[in-house]
Amino acid sequence: MARICVIRAWYFPVDERINREIDALVRAGHEVDLICARMPGQPRFEQVGRVAVHRLPITRRRAGLLRYFFEFVTFQLAATALAAVLHLRRRYDVVQVNSLPDWLVFAAVIPRVLGARVLLDLHECMPEYAATKYGLSLRHPITRALVWLERASIAFADRVTTCTDQMRDLFVERGAPMEKIGVVLNSFDEDRLAPERYPSVKRTDDDFVLVCHGTIDPNFGIDVVIRAVALLKNTIPGLRLRIYGEGPQRPSLEALVAKLGLEERVWFSKGFLPIDELLPCIAAADAGVVAIRRDAFRDRTHCNKMYDLIAMRKPVIISRTRAVEAYFGDECFSLFESGNERDLARAISELHGDPELREQLVRRATEVSEPYRWVHQRERYLDVVRSLLQDAGPESGRRSIVHSRVEER
Repeated sequence: MARICVIRAWYFPVDERINREIDALVRAGHEVDLICARMPGQPRFEQVGRVAVHRLPITRRRAGLLRYFFEFVTFQLAATALAAVLHLRRRYDVVQVNSLPDWLVFAAVIPRVLGARVLLDLHECMPEYAATKYGLSLRHPITRALVWLERASIAFADRVTTCTDQMRDLFVERGAPMEKIGVVLNSFDEDRLAPERYPSVKRTDDDFVLVCHGTIDPNFGIDVVIRAVALLKNTIPGLRLRIYGEGPQRPSLEALVAKLGLEERVWFSKGFLPIDELLPCIAAADAGVVAIRRDAFRDRTHCNKMYDLIAMRKPVIISRTRAVEAYFGDECFSLFESGNERDLARAISELHGDPELREQLVRRATEVSEPYRWVHQRERYLDVVRSLLQDAGPESGRRSIVHSRVEER
């Protein structure tokens, strides 16, 4: 058994990647302390099985650059202090820090000085993320400073994990040693996403329900989906779009729906749904749309919602990006040009008119995604943790290996 601290400047249990990683650590026999942000109404401290959740009184808001900077700096200072205090009590073997931001890894400075090993999990390429989000050039002083911080953060950590080969390659191009960085995909957890638990919905041939889920943000292109539905309203009378989620773009999208006269075709949930409520809604759809806008950031990443749809055996209509093509090729999804509602309308129309194509895409995506399943990615992740525990000292390394073998039996 090892003692592991995880630090993430977001909410628990909202973040699925954190949920999967913490669950993997607990199953491997480790004790976990989590330091995270606090959503309104959540307790400051909560014991969830073998996970002690320490929530800092910092609420994340989607706002401008100055607000983000304030939130990150405030969380950084508070997490650094709390990690130091907890380490003096608990003596962590490993401290794992999940971005954003990259430099949050320095919150582990006291545990590291006192002997803990540090794992940095890079969810995003932060310079590209900031450039895309705030309309900055990659040569802007802010993005160049973020490149320097990225390098420093990777150098500070003992090991690094990230989400795709394309992200790792970019870090290596900027000077990081390749052998230091492992890839753990944003895969799906079969224990939670099991389509056989949810009954299928029988419809007439004319009905065709699309689903979009997650954050309602301009980067996810839901406005493009709405415009594509408008283009098809006369050719597919039973076409419906159901949007599950919340975000800053929602008011403008609702206005767009009204402007295009789509009130009877496009429906919004009242907000984010718990996963147990969301999954039956995905199961009830005919196809899912992931209309991410292709840019320097998202060209290298995979959306969690893409894996959700694969796991639920739904045909996926998705923007063509470098990372999607590299992992899945042209035979798993119905691909369309990012930001192009006419090309998206073509893809929707093709799927609507060809049930055999829908089945073929689901079958091929399931086959190709086999090595990407969490049951395999979890072992990649735990291998990184085991290597850190062995570096941390013979006692923690031995305890980790023994407990992992017990769990496997």
